[in-house]
Amino acid sequence: MLSQLGGKEIINLNNGQRLGIIADTDIIVDKKTGKILTLVVPERKFHIKLLGDNSVIEIPWHTIRKIGNDMIIVEI
Repeated sequence: MLSQLGGKEIINLNNGQRLGIIADTDIIVDKKTGKILTLVVPERKFHIKLLGDNSVIEIPWHTIRKIGNDMIIVEI
């Protein structure tokens, strides 16, 4: 399943903000169940990553509303 998510853009349903791309995202998985808990997305600032900038947005898996062909819609 994770290979199918690669390259999709993450969009916030509430304000249309582009949060990141799955390729740049870390995934936190429950070791006991194997279920995805959280997506950890590097925060986009000025469309470039500043050296030493480690700001992230944590997106709980339960906030995902739709996974489409090109994007993932979340409600946060």
